[in-house]
This record gives sequence, structure tokens and C-alpha cells, in this order.
Amino acid sequence: MIIILLGPPGAGKGTQAQRLEREHGLKQLSTGDMLRSAAKSGTDVGLRAKEVMDRGELVSDDIVVQIIAEALTRDECVNGYILDGFPRTVAQAGALDAMLEQRGTKLNAVVEIVVPEDVLVERISGRFACAKCGATYHDKFHLPKKDCVCDECGGTEFVRRDDDRPDAVRQRLKVYKAQTEPLLPYYRERGILIRIDGNRPMDEVAAEIDRQLGIENLKPPKCDDGDAAGTAG
Repeated sequence: MIIILLGPPGAGKGTQAQRLEREHGLKQLSTGDMLRSAAKSGTDVGLRAKEVMDRGELVSDDIVVQIIAEALTRDECVNGYILDGFPRTVAQAGALDAMLEQRGTKLNAVVEIVVPEDVLVERISGRFACAKCGATYHDKFHLPKKDCVCDECGGTEFVRRDDDRPDAVRQRLKVYKAQTEPLLPYYRERGILIRIDGNRPMDEVAAEIDRQLGIENLKPPKCDDGDAAGTAG
């Protein structure tokens, strides 16, 4: 199964993609994570990507498409995958269609997670992380148990992403509306667009996604059936 998760920054796409990977064995392909990794690497492409992301704008199609094309060749994608953060433009969607056709596969569903803008700004601008281990927290929803001390590693230094500032968040949402929302009719016309109310508790959103996709009983594939074979007889 091949799924796209759509929705503005802060809608919960990453959270649901991680859950789908954990519970159903569908590999999460997060372009955001891959781009941030490239930015940290200090390569020419990574530095260009970082500059654009820090302004709250979208990275160029050629860079993103190259990253995705390489990812689809990995063995970990053989049982299906979730595209989190791609495509973001109609041009990228066309590039994805070409990639899938070349590989003899097809897109099964596009899940759009819908959340009001004021909720998105609050969710994103309040995020921060432990500088040592990367554990994530939130000013309102998830503070460390002990003030200024990481629950996971005891670290005392915390960081916020530059593109999580309220002004950068609003710019990211503006860019999303202008460049990504045209994808909705693109996929609606193909009959594969599913809309989910994301302004609910995470478990309710998860249950609705699974129900709409018809994967409530889909479990991750077993990596080794030796245990089963060993118990036979």
C-alpha cells in the first residue's frame, strides 16, 4: 500500500506516519527529516535547502524529487510506504506519478489532515527539544517533569527550530495554502482523497485514518518466521 499524508505544518502528519509504520509496517518517508539531515550535513545542496527552510519557504522540486526517487529504491519500502511531506506541489505530484508508473506501482490513497490555522500556530511555535538527545517538548502540552531538565537524558540545554517561530510558522502556512492546496482537487478528481478532522485527540485521528483506509487489521510483516517453524510438530 502506498499512501500520501497531506496537511499543513503541525497537522500531525509525522505522528500518524510514525504510528502507521509501527502498527502496520508501512515505511515512513519524511521529506522534512531527510531535508533537515541534508541541511546538517553541510553539503552544497543541504546548505541551499537550509537557507530556504529557514525563510519558511519550500525547497525546490528538483532537490526533493531526487531525494524521494532514491528512497523508493530501498528494500525497506517493498511492503508499502507513507509519503510524509511529499508531494507538495502539482509538479511534484506529476513527478511522483512518473516514478510510480516506472516502478509498476500505483498510489492507493491520499489522506488530508485538516486543522484550524490558530491551532497550528499554537502547536508549532510552542515546540522545543533537548539539545543533547533530541527529546521533544511543548510549552503548553508537554513540559519536562522537572523544570529545565530533560526527562530522557537529564540534559539542561534546549533548542527551538528557527522555522518554528510564530512569524515563520505563519509564512509556512501561507506557502502551504498557495502551493500545496491545489493538490486537493488533483487527487479528489481521481477519487483517492480522504479528509480527516485533525483537531481531535491523537487516538481518535488514528482510528479514523485506519477505518477510512480499511487497514484496522493490517499488521507489520514478520521479519523471520523461524519461530513459527520451530514450534511446528
